[in-house]
Amino acid sequence: MALMVSRLLAERGERVASVIRRREQAEAVRCSGARPLVADLATATARDLTGHLTGAQAVLYAAGAGLGDAPGRPNPVDYDGIVVFADAAERAGVRRFVMLSVMGADPAKRYPDNALVETFLRARGRADENVLARHTLSTTVVRPAWFRDRPGTGTVSLAARTGEGDIAREDVAAVLTALLTTDATSPRVLELITGPTPIPEAVTQHVRSRLATG
Repeated sequence: MALMVSRLLAERGERVASVIRRREQAEAVRCSGARPLVADLATATARDLTGHLTGAQAVLYAAGAGLGDAPGRPNPVDYDGIVVFADAAERAGVRRFVMLSVMGADPAKRYPDNALVETFLRARGRADENVLARHTLSTTVVRPAWFRDRPGTGTVSLAARTGEGDIAREDVAAVLTALLTTDATSPRVLELITGPTPIPEAVTQHVRSRLATG
C-alpha cells in the first residue's frame, strides 16, 4: 500500500519519503519515487523517528502486521508502533496525520470465533483512539473493507458508515493519496468500500479547512 501511495504522490510532484524496516526494500521505494528511510516501527523510539518526520507536511501510517500468533498480544506495529509514530509526528511539528486502519477496529470488539482477529481489531481500535485524541494532529482514520487484488474502479463509498463490502487496493491508495493533500476531514473516521462516487468527489465531500478544525 505504501508503495502505491508513494508512486501516486510522486506523480503529482510531491516529495515523498517512506520508512522501511529492511535496507533491501530501498530499491523498490526509490522506484516508486520516494526516498527510503530505514527504521523498524516495531522497536523504534520517538526520538529515532522524529528526525525522519521533521519537515513533513503530512504523514501516513500504513504499516500493519495483521493477525499475530498469541491472543491478547498484538504485534507492536498494530499498537505500540503507532503510538510512537504519532509521538514522533508531534515532536517533529507535523500537523496532518492519516491512519490506514481497518473496518471493525474497536477497542471493545468481541469476536468469539477467532481470538486473534479480536486481538488485532481491539489493538487497532485503541490505536485509532490514541491518535484521534491528540489535538496537535489533524487526523483522519480510514477504515477500508477487505482489500482485493483487482484493478481499481476509481469510484468508492467513503462515509462514517458504509455497510459491508470490499475495495481494490488501487482505490484505497488513491483515497489515501487524496486525503494526504487535504487539511482535515469531517468526520475524522471514514469507512471505505467500492461504491458509485468518483474518488476526488468522495474525498471532497468530507474536506474541512484547517481553520475550521480549531
